[in-house]
Amino acid sequence: MNRNTTTRRSATRRTAVAAALALALGLGVTAQASAGAPRSVSGSPSDNVTRIADFYGAYIDAVTDADDGGRLADALRGNYLSAGFQKELAAWEAKEHANGVLRAQNVPLAWKVTDNGTADYTEAVVTLTWGGGATTKLVVDMDGGHKIFHIGTKGVAGK
Repeated sequence: MNRNTTTRRSATRRTAVAAALALALGLGVTAQASAGAPRSVSGSPSDNVTRIADFYGAYIDAVTDADDGGRLADALRGNYLSAGFQKELAAWEAKEHANGVLRAQNVPLAWKVTDNGTADYTEAVVTLTWGGGATTKLVVDMDGGHKIFHIGTKGVAGK
C-alpha cells in the first residue's frame, strides 16, 4: 500500500465515523449541510427588549431544567419583575393554576421577542411556540427601571 492509499482510507474512515456518529445522535446529513453560517445573538443591558428576551430565555431554561426545585425561576422573577407585579402574578397563578409568566401549564419549545414600541415604557410581543407548532402571543411591558410590570394577551393600556 502506498502513502496516498493510506491517506484516502483514513479520510474515508473519518467520514464514515462522523456520519455514523451523526446518525447515532439523530442528526441527519441534510441538517449538517443546511446549517449555514454560525448564528450570533447580541444585546445590551440598557435595552429593555434585550432584557425581556434575556428573561424569557433564562426563565424557560430554568423551568425546563428545574433540578433546583424552582429556585432559579423564582430568582429570575425576583430580578426581572416589579414587586407589585410579582404579587399580581401570584394571584393570577392561584386562580388559573398555570405559570403566569408563560400563561400556560406547559413549557414552550421556542420563544421570540419583538419590539412593539411605546413612548413611556417598553412593550414587546413574546411569541411562544409549543409542540405541534401552535403559538401564543403575550404582550410584556417593562418600565424605565428595567422591571416587567405587566404580562398579558393585551398591552397594559388594553388591560
